[in-house]
Order: sequence, then C-alpha cells, then structure tokens
Amino acid sequence: MPHTPRRTHEVHLIDASPYVFRAYFSLPETLTDPSGRPVNAVQGFAGFLLQYIANQRPTHLGLCFDEALTSSFRNDLYPAYKAQRELPPEGLEWQLVTCRRLAAALGAATYVDGRYEADDLLGTLAAQLSRKGHRSVVVSNDKDLTQLVDARTDVFDVVRERRYDADLVREVHGVWPGQVPDLLGLAGDAVDNIPGVPGVGLKTARALLGAFADMDAVYADLDAVAALPLRGAASVAARLDAGRELAYLSRELATIARDAPATAPLPELKLTRPDRDALDPLLAELGFRRLAERIPARWDRT
Repeated sequence: MPHTPRRTHEVHLIDASPYVFRAYFSLPETLTDPSGRPVNAVQGFAGFLLQYIANQRPTHLGLCFDEALTSSFRNDLYPAYKAQRELPPEGLEWQLVTCRRLAAALGAATYVDGRYEADDLLGTLAAQLSRKGHRSVVVSNDKDLTQLVDARTDVFDVVRERRYDADLVREVHGVWPGQVPDLLGLAGDAVDNIPGVPGVGLKTARALLGAFADMDAVYADLDAVAALPLRGAASVAARLDAGRELAYLSRELATIARDAPATAPLPELKLTRPDRDALDPLLAELGFRRLAERIPARWDRT
C-alpha cells in the first residue's frame, strides 16, 4: 500500500498583547461601551485581528497574551526584570481580558499563563508544531522573538511588512537567530531591564558574535577577544571577565522557553466559524454594531 505523506500546515501565532496596548494608547478613551466603559483597546485590537484574518487568510490561528507582567519565572531569577514598567491601568486590564474573550469567540485558539510570558507560549507552540512537521508564522514586531526563526518558523512584522527568515534576521540585527539570546546576554536590553555586561553595547556584542559562534565561545577564550581587531579589545575582554555572571544571567532572561504549559494540537488551532452564542452577546455588550457587520457567519477561506 503506497505511503501517504502527512499534510503540512502553516499555523499563524500572534503575539497579541502589543496590538492591544498599541490600540489603547493610539485611540481615544471617548470610545465607550453602552455602560460608559472605554473600549478603545478592544475596538482597535478587533480591527487589527479582522484585518489580519482577511488579508492573510490563515486556516490555523493562535493568539498568545501576556498575563505574567511581574510574576514570570524570570522575576524569580532577577526581581528587577521589567520592574521599570508600569502595570496596565485598570481600564486596560479589563480590556485585555475582553480581547481574549473576543478572539476566542471569533474562533481562534487563545493562550495565557501566569508564570510564562507570551513569548514563551509562542516559542513552545512553534517548537511543538515544528516537531510535527508543520510551519509557524509568529506575528510580532519584537526583536527578541526573531530567535525563534528556523527552517520551519518565520517571524512576521505586520507593521513593517517584514517576514523574517534567518538571512533577514542577520541583515537587520547583525546576528543569526540562534545568537539573539547571546546578543542580549552581552549587550542587555533596557526595554526589559536585562542588564547585560556593563560597558558592552550592541555594536561590540555584534562584533564579538561575528568572530565567535556564541557567548560560550567568547568566554572560552578571552585572550582571543583581547587580540581582536576591535577598538579597546583588551578593555572589552576585561569587562567581559568582570561581567561574566551578569552575562549568563542576562542570556537566561533573554532566552525564550520552549517548555511552557501550552499545547498545539492542530484541531484546536484550526480557525473555526465564530461562536455566535458567545460572540453576539459580547458585541452587543461592547456596542460594536458596525464590527458585527464585518464578521460573516463563516470565515471565507480557500
């Protein structure tokens, strides 16, 4: 009996929270539901999601949301991780939950966890899908997520209309996807309050990772670092030696987990028809009459 090859699917995995935040800060709070609560973030996110589905026509879709803003496992490793960020205001917190409800009612799989960030959920789902022979498109403009890029995983920055493969990661960020955690380990990341090695910036870190395969190779031969044709190479080697512990901590903070509590069975990720029993009352609660008209009874997909 002839062997029937397993069909490969492409699954779109959206880093949802940044799109909610962007809508919250770009649309006026005068957009309210019938009870007077602001729904600007929900409205903007809903528009983004519907447009994405219409343009990209995914057959399989998952959305990962952040809940572990100050309670992720990384805060156990380094309490200052993301500590400089303000918590979402009360109005946005409610809207984040409502965006998850809306995405689920539209027929998409949703993921959230109190200990793992959305990045970790995305990385875990992509890894599981890759092991099963499927492709993933991770939708985000977060440079950290480009470490997920491999033969079966692309990162799609919708705003810049960039779809990252390994070569584009190298062109834009100066390192290969697998070196992204090393880059952040050495240079740090002020956005996430990852310290890196004091005195080592992105330019120097990129130069080091151009000369060495990874951060481990850098630390295995600091004498070779001191001999590099790099301005102040001996001082760089000394800074690396003094900041070794911070470098390894920073790389651990910057490395996306692939073992978060999330599963990626294809039937659950298949974009189904909207759940009208959940969707229609939610749209009425939000006062989204015009939005309701944009949602067909069944997604028109090929």
